[in-house]
Amino acid sequence: MSDWLVSLEGTEAGHQAALMLALTAALLHAVFGALQKGRHDPWVSRAAIDGWLVVLSFPLLFLVPWPEPHMWPIFAGVMVIHFTYKLLQAMAYTRGAYTVVYPVVRGTGPLFTVIGAWLIFGESFTGVQWLGLGVLLAGIFGLAVYNFIFLETARETLGPALAYALATGFFVALYTTYDAYGIRATADPFTFLAWFFFLSALDFPALLFLTPMRHRVSGFPLRPLVLRGLAGALVAYGSFGSVMMATRLDKVGEAAVLRETSTVFAAIIGWLILRETVGPRRIALMVLIAAGAVIVEVGG
Repeated sequence: MSDWLVSLEGTEAGHQAALMLALTAALLHAVFGALQKGRHDPWVSRAAIDGWLVVLSFPLLFLVPWPEPHMWPIFAGVMVIHFTYKLLQAMAYTRGAYTVVYPVVRGTGPLFTVIGAWLIFGESFTGVQWLGLGVLLAGIFGLAVYNFIFLETARETLGPALAYALATGFFVALYTTYDAYGIRATADPFTFLAWFFFLSALDFPALLFLTPMRHRVSGFPLRPLVLRGLAGALVAYGSFGSVMMATRLDKVGEAAVLRETSTVFAAIIGWLILRETVGPRRIALMVLIAAGAVIVEVGG
């Protein structure tokens, strides 16, 4: 299967596959964010998810080719970048409403990623694609501003939440670009994916169970937490795995932009599951986000 996927790189079939993978990643990433933000402490939820990722990924290490020597420094960078990203995201989710924090995180990510893809991979957007990116960002940040104006809960911590969300967005761009570099640096993409999920998931379980932060786990009903962690791990495979494979098959910037339609899915999840209010203005902004993604795709 690896040979077949690699053969799609740079082809029209690879472009179409990357499109579907990026949109799949968008839906699953919104689900992933909601699982971390739900009724459990975001730190504990993330530790449960990562714990399952370690357990499920370990057997996969023996089913893929061994990483080339030059991959180990790349994996070290993966661990540092993703750990920082997860710290910032947990801090943002702890302080702010999901429908406010999530759009800010995802809105800053694609802009920085497009710039990073230009600097590192030599990718460039057409004028129409920049227009589409502008439309998408207008919708995302408009959604965040609207939520900010009408937010009724946790307003006293909203300032720090937004600051952490902006920092998290920068690290979204950093890990997207860096992971794209990593998955392109190895002959077999599944080698990178297997080791990525294993190594990048070691941090939060260690943080929660081997430091004074373990007090956060006390009092939690174990069964719901374990089930949430398992669900989150399975979703993470689909979400992060899909977008990284998309960046291997096609342009990094386009995949990053299309993934940010996750903001639309996040708003729907916030409304249906987390019981956060969605009105006609927010629906219009979500349409703007989707329209921006369509313009980017058509303009390529």
